[in-house]
Amino acid sequence: MVIFIALVYKEFNIEFYLVLLLALIFTFSFSLAIGQKFVSPIKKLIRRGEELSKGSLKTRIYLETKDEFEELAMVFNQIAEELERSHSMVEKAKDAVSIKVRARTKELEENIERLERKVKDRARELQRMIDEFEKFQKVGRRREIEIIELKKALQEAKAKDEKLKGKLKKSKNEKEVKNKKRGKKQKR
Repeated sequence: MVIFIALVYKEFNIEFYLVLLLALIFTFSFSLAIGQKFVSPIKKLIRRGEELSKGSLKTRIYLETKDEFEELAMVFNQIAEELERSHSMVEKAKDAVSIKVRARTKELEENIERLERKVKDRARELQRMIDEFEKFQKVGRRREIEIIELKKALQEAKAKDEKLKGKLKKSKNEKEVKNKKRGKKQKR
């Protein structure tokens, strides 16, 4: 059943309008107060969320509203704690990796330095061997030239020896011929 109230505007007096105005002011004030009760925790959550997003991991929010906003603040704080814990673990892992990388880098640098020394030593040794080889090559060339000169001298000496032998033979033959002629002359 619905009841309709018919109001006659002409019968309202000033007191009715004052009561109506006071009711409107009260309703507006009550709505504003209730709105502030809801908006204030939301604004706090937004401010803390912005701080957290900028990297302030120590940010926490504490609300004692005994409603869903307080629960939301507790969840926000748990998320912030997890982020802080994760960030701490990442930093520790980064430090550990950095230490390992530095140690490995130092080890590699030492290996590189040791290998460079070995290469330099080998290069010096090879250069020394090349120098000795070139020295032996020069000595070998000189020896070859000396051998060639000695062979020529030997051939010349053999040729002279042959000439001398030939002359000696000829001279012997001539002496024999002379001796024979003398011998024949003496026999006669």
